[in-house]
Amino acid sequence: MTHDETTVPEAVERFGNRVRAVARSHRLQPQDVDDVVQTTWLRLIENRDGIRDPDALGAWLMTTARRASLRVIERSRRECLVPEGHEPSHPVGDAIDERLLARERRVAVSRAVAELPDRHRRLVSLLASDRGPSYAEIAAELDIPLGSIGPTRGRCIERLRHSRELDAVRRA
Repeated sequence: MTHDETTVPEAVERFGNRVRAVARSHRLQPQDVDDVVQTTWLRLIENRDGIRDPDALGAWLMTTARRASLRVIERSRRECLVPEGHEPSHPVGDAIDERLLARERRVAVSRAVAELPDRHRRLVSLLASDRGPSYAEIAAELDIPLGSIGPTRGRCIERLRHSRELDAVRRA
């Protein structure tokens, strides 16, 4: 962040309650919530020069708080004693972390797609649909030339690559 953008004290004032709410949403102990909040602000101070888009600061802070909360959960996970031969094939906490991160990515992709122009949003929706329509079906449904689907798809992907929503998830 440059000097003419949001300062850390302004960010604390603006986003402090939301950062704390993210930590509390993970059902952490009060002292762990405080640790997550403190870690989030520390990460902002450490990375403030690397935050290129001040409009993405809120998303960056929420993602940072979520990840700090997950690290606290991971550290505090207790061993569960089970009889020999009954060990789980993979740690339960890893599955939870993966589900939370996958959900975070899905939400970010949905928000990024929602920012696309209507025609592009409809094309991406059809291309990603479970029914898997052919290019001919898509061209007919969107009333566009068959040959324009590929280039339009490429432009959609390029816009998504530069999306602030997805950039915030990649940086956090």
